[in-house]
Amino acid sequence: MNTVELIERKRDGGTLDTEEIDWLIGSYTSGAVTDYQMAAMAMAVYLRGLNPVELSAWTSAMLHSGDILDFSDIAAPKVDKHSTGGVGDKVSIPLVPMVASCGLAVPMISGRGLGHTGGTLDKLESIPGFRTELTPVEFQNVLQRCGLVMAGQSETLVPADRKLYALRDATGTVPSVPLIASSIMSKKLAEGLDALVLDVKVGLGAFMQDLDHARTLAETIVGIGTDHDVPTVAVLTSMDAPLGHEVGNASEIRESLAVLRGDGPDDLVEVTMALGVEMLVATGVEADRENAATRLRATISDGTALETFARVIEAQGGDPRVVEDDSILDSADRTHVIEAPFTGTITRCHARKIGIAAMRLGAGRERSEDTIDPGVGITVHAKPGQHVAVGDPLATLRYRHPARLAEALASLERAWRVGDAEPDAGRVIERIT
Repeated sequence: MNTVELIERKRDGGTLDTEEIDWLIGSYTSGAVTDYQMAAMAMAVYLRGLNPVELSAWTSAMLHSGDILDFSDIAAPKVDKHSTGGVGDKVSIPLVPMVASCGLAVPMISGRGLGHTGGTLDKLESIPGFRTELTPVEFQNVLQRCGLVMAGQSETLVPADRKLYALRDATGTVPSVPLIASSIMSKKLAEGLDALVLDVKVGLGAFMQDLDHARTLAETIVGIGTDHDVPTVAVLTSMDAPLGHEVGNASEIRESLAVLRGDGPDDLVEVTMALGVEMLVATGVEADRENAATRLRATISDGTALETFARVIEAQGGDPRVVEDDSILDSADRTHVIEAPFTGTITRCHARKIGIAAMRLGAGRERSEDTIDPGVGITVHAKPGQHVAVGDPLATLRYRHPARLAEALASLERAWRVGDAEPDAGRVIERIT
């Protein structure tokens, strides 16, 4: 086959057949198709899209580019959750121990932060000693022992996605519905799941900033799951403002522990509970949503979710004392407070601006090779619907270097808006099956 001919055909609005897509993805994985050729194809897909047959073939080719995990020896229903990314989105960290405490097995493969969005792996690695790079045997053993595992994608699991995602990030083709959908689902289908729940973020801090595009992505992913006989549910949640109060790696672990102790912020608890209910219902562990919610709340009240989290921390090399003493987590010792310039009600707390500011402090990556500082970050004190007076704190920034603080403050200009309107504070928008 001729790579240039395939690129030109897709560029001009034509279609690729299954054999051509299999060859393209396989050849790219092996190196026979170059990065610059695949970059051109990614842009062609970004501009022209993939029809349902092409998308199914593209996802399958990605899925079969490497290993497929086998958890058939684990009797518990296997379920995973994926978020499309946001600011302050630490939902996975309290959610997974909660659902695992209800008898589910959660083989969670997570990612790192890049740009204004945080990454679950970076947050977990702020726990002293916690290892997210596990061999397949270690991954299997932790899942068997703890009922959950939270680790990164191995070298042999969907290698086509590893290469293509890095390429998309460098070529402006990340926000493409078919490329996002196939990237997510190729990894999740490789886990051998019984069900999948997707958190599609929509709003100022999300990759999908309008509801129609978010709904299209959700419907596309649900369709891929259905095609591969994996029951898939998508929940659309708001990402106009950061989720919870903390944006930063160690501080988001602290806030996650607060959820597991029963005193987390309302918006974070709302989204965590909504996704947990879907996971219990999708696997058939609970048929009734109200009963599912009651069961999840019980894991908090009786301490089993916190105990489960401590077990997986220890199993992955981390210090389990953190669940009782979060002071062992890093925290930058310099702080700067942003104060309200007016009296009124907060009508906007711009998630993307706050995420970019946290990245500039060192909590995130502008480039994939950047180093994360787990102790820096932003505590958001004032969120939409909250009344403030002149001089009230809007946010506290924790930083180490004055130059980075200056960069962060520049990105926070007009991040908050004070007015008279009372915005809707609900975070769960709708569910799609």
